[in-house]
Amino acid sequence: MCLLSTFTIKAQQILKGKVSIQSLADAEKEMPAIGAKVKCLQTGIGTTCNPDGEFQLALDASCKQIIVSYIGYKTDTINIKDPNNIINIVLITKKSSLKNINVYANKPATQISFLTPNQHFVITQKELRKAACCNLSESFETTPSIDVSYSDAITGQKQIQLLGLATPNTMITHENIPMIRGLSSIVGLNYTPGTWVSSMQLSKGTGSVANGYEGAAGQINVELVKPNEDIPVSVNLYQNSGGRTEANVNLAHEFNHQLSAGLLLHHKNQWRTTDMQHDGFMDNPLGQQNIGLFRMQYFSKKGTEIQGGIKYTNVTANGGEIHPHGLHPFNYNAKNVREEAWLKIGQVFKNKPWKSIGWQHAIINDKQKINTSIYDYTGNQKTYYTNLIFQSRIGNTNHSYRTGVTYINDLTHESTPDIALTNIHTKEQTAGVFAEHTYAYLDNFTVVTGMRLDHSSLYGLFATPRLHIRYSKNGKSVFRLSTGRAQRTANVISENQQIYFTNRTIKLTGTQNDWQEKLQREIAWNNGASYSTPFEFLYKKGTFVFDYYYTAFLNSIIADYENPKEITFFNLKNNHKVHSAQAQVDYNLIRKKLDLRLAYRFVDTRIKYNDGRVMNKPLQSFHRAFANISYINKRLLDADMTIVWNGKKRLPNSRATNLNPQPYSEQYSPNFITINGQISKTFKTKHYTYLGVENATNYMQHHPIITTHSSAEYYLDATQTWGPIMGINVYLGYTYTLKKKEDKE
Repeated sequence: MCLLSTFTIKAQQILKGKVSIQSLADAEKEMPAIGAKVKCLQTGIGTTCNPDGEFQLALDASCKQIIVSYIGYKTDTINIKDPNNIINIVLITKKSSLKNINVYANKPATQISFLTPNQHFVITQKELRKAACCNLSESFETTPSIDVSYSDAITGQKQIQLLGLATPNTMITHENIPMIRGLSSIVGLNYTPGTWVSSMQLSKGTGSVANGYEGAAGQINVELVKPNEDIPVSVNLYQNSGGRTEANVNLAHEFNHQLSAGLLLHHKNQWRTTDMQHDGFMDNPLGQQNIGLFRMQYFSKKGTEIQGGIKYTNVTANGGEIHPHGLHPFNYNAKNVREEAWLKIGQVFKNKPWKSIGWQHAIINDKQKINTSIYDYTGNQKTYYTNLIFQSRIGNTNHSYRTGVTYINDLTHESTPDIALTNIHTKEQTAGVFAEHTYAYLDNFTVVTGMRLDHSSLYGLFATPRLHIRYSKNGKSVFRLSTGRAQRTANVISENQQIYFTNRTIKLTGTQNDWQEKLQREIAWNNGASYSTPFEFLYKKGTFVFDYYYTAFLNSIIADYENPKEITFFNLKNNHKVHSAQAQVDYNLIRKKLDLRLAYRFVDTRIKYNDGRVMNKPLQSFHRAFANISYINKRLLDADMTIVWNGKKRLPNSRATNLNPQPYSEQYSPNFITINGQISKTFKTKHYTYLGVENATNYMQHHPIITTHSSAEYYLDATQTWGPIMGINVYLGYTYTLKKKEDKE
C-alpha cells in the first residue's frame, strides 16, 4: 500500500462501498450482504464484505470493473468511473423479475482515509461548493486543519497555515508535480481558481520521499478537472458586495476514448474601492487577474498515458491610500506574470499491473514586481523539475517498492530592501535518488520506510529519511505514527512581502558575498501520531480523529518583528519548536440530510531568539474552535454555515513600547468569532446558483495599519494583522453546465 502516487498512474486506490440484498420476505427491504464477494475483473484481486455489508478493495490502474456475487442472487459487473466514490450496490434475487440493479454514490464532502499509512483527507467538489472558493487560498474555510488569515493590511491577500507552520512549509502540488514553491509560495495560492479544482488531498506530516525532500508540515495535492471526465461546457459567474467580479469558463472535448483536451479560462476584476476601516487605505487593491490553461491527455490500450499542459497567469494590482495625507502618500502597485508547462508520461505493464514507470517534467518562469512609496521589489525565478519513478512489488502484494531519480534547477533573482544587500542571486541545482519500501499485512498493518539522498550545488550532500506506520486492530479504528526529515531553501523576501508595507529598516544576515552562508536552508524533523475511528451514536454514523504533531527545526530563518525600528532576518539553530494537536468529529445528524463537523486545535510555537528571549510566535492563535453544519435538500435548498472561534494572538513587542501610539500598545489580540454561510440550489442539473455571506458578524481588526497623518512618518506599518481587515461581504454566483451525453452502452 503506497502513499500518494507521484504521477497520474497510481499504483493503488482504495474503493469503498456497501453491498445489500433484497429481503426474501419483502422486496422493498434491504439487508447487508454479509460475506458477499467483490473482486476486480481485470486482476482477480478481491475481498469479502464485513457483517455490515461494507468492503474496501485496493485497485491498481488497470482495474476498470468489479464483479459482485452472493449466493442466491444475481452476479453483477460494475464499471468503476471514480474510485473516490463510496458506492452502494443492491443485488436482486435470481428469481426476481426486476431488470435493473441500483448503484448509487454516497460521497462525503471530505473523506477521511482509514487505509493510507499517513493521515490523509480527500476534499471533494462537494466540500469546495460549501463556500465561494474563488481560488486556493479561499478553499479551506470549511477545513479545520487549515488556518486561513490575511498576510497584511494592504494586499487583501490570504495565506494558510498547517500544523502551525506557514505556507512555504507545506508542499503544494498540482497532480503531484510541485508547482507552488519559491517565489510563488505565498501569492501562488491565488493562481488556481476554485472552479478548476476537481478534488484536493491533504496529508499531515512529512510524506513520501518520492514527492521530494520538502514539506515539513504536509502536502496539499490539487487535482484539476480532467478533460476526459469533466463536462464539455461549464460557465461560472461571481459577484460580491466588495466590487469583485469573476468569470470562469471550463471547456472539455473527448475526441475518442484515448484522446481528450481541455481549456480553462479565468478573469477577475476588482473594480470598486472599499475602505471599511475608514482609515484612508483601500481594503483591497484595484486590479485584474487573467489566467488560462490548456491541457491534453492520451491513454493507449497498451497502458501508456501521456499528459501535458501549459498555463499563463497575469495579475495587476494598485492600492494604498485613497485620500492621501501629508506630502508623501503611500502607494502600492504590483504586477506578476507566470508561465508554466508540464508533461507526464507513464506506462503500466499490462500483464503485470502492479508494475509501472512514470516520468514528470515541469518548467516555470515566474516574474514579480512591487512598487511602493517606501521600497521596490523585483523577483524572477526560473525552474526546471523532473522526476522519474519506477514501482513494482517483491514476490506478492505484501511487499512493494518505489525508486527513482529527481533533478531540480532553480535560478532566482530578487532585489531586497536591505541597503547592505540590495540583490540576491541564487543558482541551485539539486539531483537525488530515492527508494521506498511498503510492507502491508491485510488491512491491519502497514509500514512505509523511505530514504532520499540529494546533492545541492549550494549545500552539498544531505539525506531525507522518513517512516510511516499504520495499525488497525479491528479493521476500523486506525492508529498511525510518522517521523521524517524535511528541508528547503527559503526565499526570505518573497515569503515575507509584507515587509514592503512598513517604514522599518530591513536587515538580512550577511553581505553581498556571504549571505548564502549566513542564511542557510531550513531543516526540520516532524513527528506525529494520530487516531481515527468510526462510531455510531443514536443510530447515526460519525468519525472521530485526533492527531498530535511535533516539529523541531534544526535550522530555521526567523523574521524578528520585536524591534519597533527594524525587521531583522537571522538563522536560528535548534531553538524553534512547534506543538500542534487537533480533535475532530464528523457526525451525520440526519441521514443524507444534515452533517455536523466540530473541531478544536491547539498550537504552541516556541522561538528562542538570539538574545535569549523565549516567546511564542507572534500573530498565531493558541486555540481555535471550529463548527460546520451542512443541510442538503435537493428539492429545496442546500445550506451551509461555518463558525470559527479564534483565541488570542501574541502581538510583537514593538506595540508595547512608547515609540508607538497608545492604540497599538496591547500585548495580545482579543478573541473573536467569524461566521460564513451559504445557500445554493441546482435547477434541472444544468443551472446552479448560490448566495453567501462572509464575516457575517462584521468583526474587523481596528487600526490594521499603524500610521499617523503622514504615512511617510516612522509609524507606518501594515504587517501586524491578526484578524479580518474587511467586514461583512455578500456574494452571489451562478454556474451553467452542459453535461455530456451518457454512453449508449
